[in-house]
Amino acid sequence: MKNLKKEFPVTANYTHLNTAGSGLLSETLLDFRQNHDLDYLVYGSVIKDKQDKFISGVRKDVGSFFKCHPSRVALVPSFSIGFNFLLDALPSKTKVLLLQEDYPSINWPVEARDFEIYYAAIDEHLEDNILQAVEKEKPQILCLSLVQYVSGVQIDFEFLKKLKENFPDLIICGDGTQYCGVEEFDFEQSGLDILGASTYKWMNAGYGNGFFLFKEAMQKILKPKAVGFASIRGLYKEENEHALIGKFEPGHIDTLNMGSLQAAIQLVKKVGYSNITEQINTLKKQALEAFASRGLLDDFVTQRKVHSSIFNIKGDQKLFEKLKAKDIICSQRGNGIRVSFHYFNTESDLEQLLKLI
Repeated sequence: MKNLKKEFPVTANYTHLNTAGSGLLSETLLDFRQNHDLDYLVYGSVIKDKQDKFISGVRKDVGSFFKCHPSRVALVPSFSIGFNFLLDALPSKTKVLLLQEDYPSINWPVEARDFEIYYAAIDEHLEDNILQAVEKEKPQILCLSLVQYVSGVQIDFEFLKKLKENFPDLIICGDGTQYCGVEEFDFEQSGLDILGASTYKWMNAGYGNGFFLFKEAMQKILKPKAVGFASIRGLYKEENEHALIGKFEPGHIDTLNMGSLQAAIQLVKKVGYSNITEQINTLKKQALEAFASRGLLDDFVTQRKVHSSIFNIKGDQKLFEKLKAKDIICSQRGNGIRVSFHYFNTESDLEQLLKLI
């Protein structure tokens, strides 16, 4: 794709295969952040007079981007903070279904609370494992990553829709940190009741921003306990007594960080989601075929119908150091080396990696 080295300067000097670890700073985002802080420098607290209107604009853009009414969009500094607020909004002894070895920011907070917890295994039969656990244990809420951070295994979204249809009382909460920004997602039409995400990865929005989206039914089910002065400033509080967003936004919402998310959304729109998804899918297909033919992937990964653009390839410390020495940025996760492909990556990035392994 054209002009991306200018938009993401890091890619001119490094082969960045580490979006699953951290996204990149774009020129678009840098321009916003510099202008924002220059205004703060020059005008001081005067710019804060427009803070509520600005944040409402961000909430509206996030809602439009993911197809969720802005009254059900909560802006949070990170997924973990919002998720802890969510868990505290559930009664004790709630039956929760998790995935074994899912991201610690999901499993650890659940395990730290007084819930009844059940687990489903992550393997080639992931969806069947979830279904069997739901039928047997009858959990009240399912919490899972939409894409697994170690293996790159992606849940089948059609399965989640059918699961919700067959078990309408089951609350389905997804962590989209390793997914949001890869392709268009219609929250209202999905099987999810709740979607949360940190947006410093695939959205390339920088650190300190994220969101939670809620279906309408969640307004009466969840009982949040997080409160603060900012909670009473929610735009939708008076028109809906059950509005959740104020209870998930108890403190100051930073205009720099949330404005960064808004700028990142604008960049995605500028590039075009269809272009982004097409490039990711092209690289994902080529990488999967190349890695599988070389025996670099776990068998269960190659046996699944859907997979993300995150791969954990077999490799030791020596190979990892070799890749770093050749300016290939990746991560060690699990028992292998994790590489991930975003739209600013190219076929030549994949070829360079394959030559070294």
